Amino acid sequence: MVSLQKKVRALGLCSGGLDSILSALVLREQGLDVAWVSFETPFFSADKARKAADLTGISLTVRNITPSYIQMLKNPPCGYGQNMNPCLDCHALMFRLAGEMMGEMGFDFLFSGEVMGQRPMSQTRHSLRYVEKNSGYEGYIVRPLSIQRLPETIPEKKGWIRRETLHGITGRSRKPQIALARRFNVIDYPNPGGGCLLTDKHYCIRLKDLFKHETAYRENDLHLLKHGRHFRIRPHAKIIVGRDQRDNDAVLKHYDPNQDTLIRLTGVPGPIGLIPGGSTAEDTLTAASICIGYSKAIPNTAVEVIVIRPEGSNTLKLEGVLPNTASPFMI
Repeated sequence: MVSLQKKVRALGLCSGGLDSILSALVLREQGLDVAWVSFETPFFSADKARKAADLTGISLTVRNITPSYIQMLKNPPCGYGQNMNPCLDCHALMFRLAGEMMGEMGFDFLFSGEVMGQRPMSQTRHSLRYVEKNSGYEGYIVRPLSIQRLPETIPEKKGWIRRETLHGITGRSRKPQIALARRFNVIDYPNPGGGCLLTDKHYCIRLKDLFKHETAYRENDLHLLKHGRHFRIRPHAKIIVGRDQRDNDAVLKHYDPNQDTLIRLTGVPGPIGLIPGGSTAEDTLTAASICIGYSKAIPNTAVEVIVIRPEGSNTLKLEGVLPNTASPFMI
């Protein structure tokens, strides 16, 4: 007789790391239908999650959550970590969004690869509890790698999973996960940690400056914080100057010709300059002078510069300012 019982479906948060991979595999081994979601913002990408999905064959949905993430980031209830990383409120937001997908897509519960005690701030018993309560899906979040150390969940009460066949991993040692990876023949996985720009001191200095001086910003503005030298020449005027060809290419990638002012040097190797959101004539002259100062131009020699604005382009010829003159404005 064929069973008509519905197969239990679980939706997991996937960072692409080993713990994410193992949490899905141990649930799949129990006969569950597992899938992943990975969220993207300018602060972190889903690239590792995409590789994990290719490795395991597990279905992955990627969603950009920048607007809701920014709203949380500007005033996280639990505050920040060492820099601007709002880890607990970040996880709570992700579980809330995943929970909404769970309802829309017919999944039965949520899961993640979090291991109790692995991270001293965000993966303590108290922290995991905070995330669950503030996600709006209390009882429906399963951490398969540490489930034996955590309170009973609704999926257990309903008989969908059995904790005795899952795991009770705790602490910072990776040995249990590595052993489990060998059992599943998982050998190609990234090193733990890293990947979130909100833990990067220099990026966060620029992000704080953006939040302080601008009330509206685009996703491109957040990406541009990763690249080049940044100069705040007026409260609402900033110049971005490439450091090398890679920087120049990145600046061009995030340049919006409908809003930004672009500066190119002609006849001499040098940086691309960008003024996000347009510029005044005075700002343009300042930006061009700074770009020339970081170029291969001979000091005190006028250089030709092409200025491209949304309304059209024109050519200027002027001398540069030395980097030590511009450095007080550097963010």
